[in-house]
Amino acid sequence: MATTNSTPMSSEKDGITRAGSVHSATRPGSIINTVKDIGPDPKGDIATGLYREIDNFTPEELETEQLKVRRLVDWRIMPIICMTYMIQFLDKLSLNYASAYTLIPDLGLEGERYSWVAAIFNFGYLFWAIPANLLVQRLPVAKYTGTMIFVWAILLVCHVAAKNYAGMLALRFLLGMFEASISPAIMSICSMWYTRSEQPLRMCIFLAFNGMATMIGALLGFGLGHSTSTSLKSWQLIFLTIGLINFVWSIIFLWIMPDSPANAKFLTHRQRVVAVYRVSNNMIGVKTKQYKLPQVTEAFTDVKVLLIALIGVATGVINGGIANFASALIRGYGFSGISATLLQLPTGAFEFVLVPVCGLIAAYCANTRCIVLGVICLVPFGGLLGIRFTDLEHRWTLVGCTWLQYIVGAPVILSWNLLTTNVAGHTKRSFSNGLWFTLYAAGNIAGANIFFARERPRYFSALTGLCICYGGIIVIAALLWILMKRENLRRDAEQERRGSAAVVYAHSKEGVQTDQRAIDDGFNDLTDKQGRYFRYAL
Repeated sequence: MATTNSTPMSSEKDGITRAGSVHSATRPGSIINTVKDIGPDPKGDIATGLYREIDNFTPEELETEQLKVRRLVDWRIMPIICMTYMIQFLDKLSLNYASAYTLIPDLGLEGERYSWVAAIFNFGYLFWAIPANLLVQRLPVAKYTGTMIFVWAILLVCHVAAKNYAGMLALRFLLGMFEASISPAIMSICSMWYTRSEQPLRMCIFLAFNGMATMIGALLGFGLGHSTSTSLKSWQLIFLTIGLINFVWSIIFLWIMPDSPANAKFLTHRQRVVAVYRVSNNMIGVKTKQYKLPQVTEAFTDVKVLLIALIGVATGVINGGIANFASALIRGYGFSGISATLLQLPTGAFEFVLVPVCGLIAAYCANTRCIVLGVICLVPFGGLLGIRFTDLEHRWTLVGCTWLQYIVGAPVILSWNLLTTNVAGHTKRSFSNGLWFTLYAAGNIAGANIFFARERPRYFSALTGLCICYGGIIVIAALLWILMKRENLRRDAEQERRGSAAVVYAHSKEGVQTDQRAIDDGFNDLTDKQGRYFRYAL
């Protein structure tokens, strides 16, 4: 580890010590680099070499270059992430839109069969969730993700040729398997490029593009529902169109998306160094490909990880129900199939606007992730009560309450951000993410199967289950805030008792001390429990 003296011992030149420390007097309020005791293991962090080169910059250059690099990343990486997330959610919604037409009678999916076709996607997702996260850690993330998008495209086009219940089950299972990689990959990409204070807003923005997918999908479904001049039926045209969109995007993604800041062609070498420096205060490094079994055990025994995983179950139940039965709910209020598709258009607008607002609050109000998570759940919870107790005569009120359910994206993304910012150790993070997505898939399976056909059009059992899920998220958010706050205070007190001053540190936007030793621990792939200088973002 680096020396515990708070004053660098080497001579200075232009504000940078020969030992690699930026002098605190020349750069107040910034994260300060001390001697970097980062192991030379070639199996270590992929960005260690670039991080060491930060010694070649003056403090003034760093300030200027960081702003330039963030702008470049925002204009290059964020559009790719947003587009990718939009089309993958469009894939998931394709079954919902197709069901508004003749898909169900054409393929014999009446009764509980449709529920199982909706649910089987999540069985595939559940089956591949942990392997997908391990592959994201092990393989070049951009190449792996682009390949998965290409496979989705082929599978979606194959839906056009489906002839029966068994064929749809097989296709939906495979689609779930290959889509299990996308969210972990996007989370990994986001943590590689953005600081922990920047992540909530960016993550909420790209997830808000689920709302854009809902709007585009509703328009596609409405337009293709009027097509009568082809040999293909409306539901087949929906799958074909979305599949072709995925095919084109997979080629574009593989062409322009870099695997990490270390090999980003749109940055100069100096800008790559700055890009790595920017995210060093996340205290988790950039990426380590080596698997460490002790970190697996720690992931499955960490109360914090388990609580966040329970949020995965709850949001999965909510998403599984709403994503697959929104059309059925709206038709039950007295609207036709085409109208039910078109009336889902405003749900995308709700998500596209409200989810980034949650990210904005979490990004600019330090340590409010858990608070925002709990408060935002009250809105759709109220909507569920409205659906449960409003008479069918007030169908527009019921439609408005249904629209509110699409805010589920906010608790999903905030729980992801709690994982990306508060779990250190790359193997631990991979398994923690894998556990979250496994339970999320299980929740989706349950959510798609609590809408019993005998209870249409009100689905009272399902509405009760969704209310319980939102209530559980609110309780868990409060518990997480208490646990992480207490642990931060305990570590502060322990460091004070030991008389161990920070090497040189600054207060970040999160309101916690970013100790240089915590940065070194991140590049050495220590977990948040192993690294005593790590502090949690609430």
